Amino acid sequence: MQENENSGNKKIPNHVAIILDGNGRWAKSKGMPRNYGHVQGAKTVEVICEEAYRMGIRYLTVYAFSTENWKRPKDEVDALMKLLRNYLKTCLKTAEKNRMCVRILGDKTGLDEDIRRRIDELEKATADNDGLHFQIALNYGGRDEIVRAVKELSRKVKNGELDAEQITEEAVSSILDTKGLPEPDLLIRTCNEQRISNFLLWQLAYTEFYFTPVAWPDFTKEELEKAIEAYNNRDRRYGLVKAD
Repeated sequence: MQENENSGNKKIPNHVAIILDGNGRWAKSKGMPRNYGHVQGAKTVEVICEEAYRMGIRYLTVYAFSTENWKRPKDEVDALMKLLRNYLKTCLKTAEKNRMCVRILGDKTGLDEDIRRRIDELEKATADNDGLHFQIALNYGGRDEIVRAVKELSRKVKNGELDAEQITEEAVSSILDTKGLPEPDLLIRTCNEQRISNFLLWQLAYTEFYFTPVAWPDFTKEELEKAIEAYNNRDRRYGLVKAD
């Protein structure tokens, strides 16, 4: 894992992952439909992308739609897919302006064809950008990702492309959705939930966790700074137990 330092010698995490929680509850608290919260949450994503890059964060990964989210009411899922279609257009414009490199994590085969086409266009158009590396987890589940990787490794062994003894941690990492990306230094989850909800199960092995009661639509630059301050106060030993 890498860390960056700003002018005040504060350690800035190289890669921050965020579970965007609380959109629906935030909307309900204001007497609005859940989709209103999702719309405001999408706006917050744009703001945090810009602020994260200004702070020196190089990689930002957000959990936007999980494999479990399909179990939500159909009208909410339909509204989320409509929002996603609009967001992918907006994201392309934002990426062009900020030279952001965008990548989608998850099982794209479970998404509608037009969404897959827009994802392909977005990834190809931004692949060479040298700004923030922004990953969006869509139709993503950590267990599903690992199962897909195991199937691919099994296929390679069966076809004689790989020996079973060659299956190492590096080999597994190289076949996950996040291949080529550094593992997250910091995971943030909003709205006071303290679980990882099937997100980046392999990649979070040595990640610092930060939980905040703030709902995602209310998450600001100042809240991100609080998370980084808490991160700076941790004694990071990367899996080593600190002696008493």
